Amino acid sequence: MAGSGYFVRPESYSCPLCMDVLRDPVNIPCGDTFCLDCIKLYWDQADHVGVYSCPQCRATFTPRPALQQYVTNSGQDCRNWPEQPSFPALQQDTLCDFCTGHRNKAIKSCLMCLAYYCEVHIKPHYESATFKRHKLVDEMGHLDRKICPQHEKGFELFCRSDQMCICVLCTVREHRSHNIVSAEEERAEKQKALIVTQNDVQNVIQERMKELQELKHNVETLKGHGQRAMADSDKIFTEMIQAVERWHSEITCLIESTEQACMTQAQGYMERLEMEIMELQQRDADLRHILDTEDSIHFLQNFPTLCVPPEPIVPKVVINPEFSFRDVTKNVTGMKDHLEDICKKELNKISKTVNETPIYILLSRTGDKHFKVPSRVDLQEPKTREDFLKYSCQLTLDPNTAYKELMLSDGNQKVTRKKTALFYADHPERFDGFSQVLCREALSGSRYYWEVQWSGEFSIGVAYKSINRKGKNSSSLLGYNDKSWSMLCSDTGYSVWHNKLDKDLPCSSHAARVGVYLDHRGGSLAFYAVSQSMELIYKFQAKFTEPLYAGFGVGSTVSICHLRDSFSNLH
Repeated sequence: MAGSGYFVRPESYSCPLCMDVLRDPVNIPCGDTFCLDCIKLYWDQADHVGVYSCPQCRATFTPRPALQQYVTNSGQDCRNWPEQPSFPALQQDTLCDFCTGHRNKAIKSCLMCLAYYCEVHIKPHYESATFKRHKLVDEMGHLDRKICPQHEKGFELFCRSDQMCICVLCTVREHRSHNIVSAEEERAEKQKALIVTQNDVQNVIQERMKELQELKHNVETLKGHGQRAMADSDKIFTEMIQAVERWHSEITCLIESTEQACMTQAQGYMERLEMEIMELQQRDADLRHILDTEDSIHFLQNFPTLCVPPEPIVPKVVINPEFSFRDVTKNVTGMKDHLEDICKKELNKISKTVNETPIYILLSRTGDKHFKVPSRVDLQEPKTREDFLKYSCQLTLDPNTAYKELMLSDGNQKVTRKKTALFYADHPERFDGFSQVLCREALSGSRYYWEVQWSGEFSIGVAYKSINRKGKNSSSLLGYNDKSWSMLCSDTGYSVWHNKLDKDLPCSSHAARVGVYLDHRGGSLAFYAVSQSMELIYKFQAKFTEPLYAGFGVGSTVSICHLRDSFSNLH
């Protein structure tokens, strides 16, 4: 800054073209500084004209000026400076041209004197009649841009033929017979255009502010949905954990009750066996006694009762080999594995839905039909025509696919069936068996909408690029194979075709304009009768595995509509 002893290096400034820190800075004749590569590329685009202008001040040069390496006030080549990080440019004060010694800051510049004045030295311009016609402005710097480099006179006029500022002497030779007006007159004209631009900018500002508010609101809504989803997830998983604990408790009770019943039953068997053993031991003692007696009469009298063989009282008890608590463990393990499989499968579905569904869809403001999808949200299905138009894309017919009797016109936006064959060169993508044509644009991964107007009879649909093009068979007829989907439209009604299956549709009214809505990612293709409302005719649900191309089977005339046209133009 002036007066502080600091010198601002050119790396601290940004290039007006790339808006980045100056790289290999060079000067051009008007005094402005640019990156070497930027100004070379900029002027390369003007080689066919032969007139080169400054991107900053619009000064023009003929022939193409030589570029001069930027040199500091001290004569130091800036190429020898080490790299520095980029900082905001520091604005140097413009100093008064008439101060001696310590120079004061200039507050005005005179377009007649082409000089800068401080508060003290500007006074004669206000007080003396001599300077009455001089024009004072607040702009500081670049007064050299207001001087004609050839005649060294101030610019006062504007040449409309060459679109540049000139001095009076320029009208004598260089701009003789050109359309020349005063700078003030040209400024008045251009100011009108600038006011229009300003109004456009203000309208855009209002639109962007409205978009910003809507986006903030939607973000807060999305945040609320996320918090509710988290709370619902916590609740559901808590219930799932409680259910698992309940199942655990039931399994535990089942094992305990089975074990208790088993122990009780076994205890009864053991008690009965012990009793039978005691009875048999008593009978064994009686038999031992009678066998040892010497009284034969006593022996013979007790023999009938003691000689009866013993009868089993308790059946033999063994453990059933088919019963095992290991089976319980095995079944519980199966429950765990099955539950894990279910959870993994459902989690994969959830992750796929969340990760593959965009939250934000960035629509090009320049009318580009392609969408950039950097983020994730599941947008609602469109309902009104305005909703559908958010996904509008402008299609063009591909002449290389057109049947020999189809004539394309209106910039390949209209196709008409002729009675005679047209001259078309052979092409591998041309339909040679059916009166059909496809569009150029590949539709994939996003949502698309287009409309057509028609007369006579025609079919409208989409197809993979791999659809057969040759011969009169179902593999090349739009809708009659697994590579295409279509709807036939006629004065009597509609029918839809896919993979050799067709279905007639009830028709309440005839629509001269048909809208097609394709959600490639979502797997749906819908046809609408377009009027003052959107009436669904039919919707296909499918899993699209390739990019799709819009196509038509033409009986008379089909026109692709320009969706910028007003809604009132529908007929």
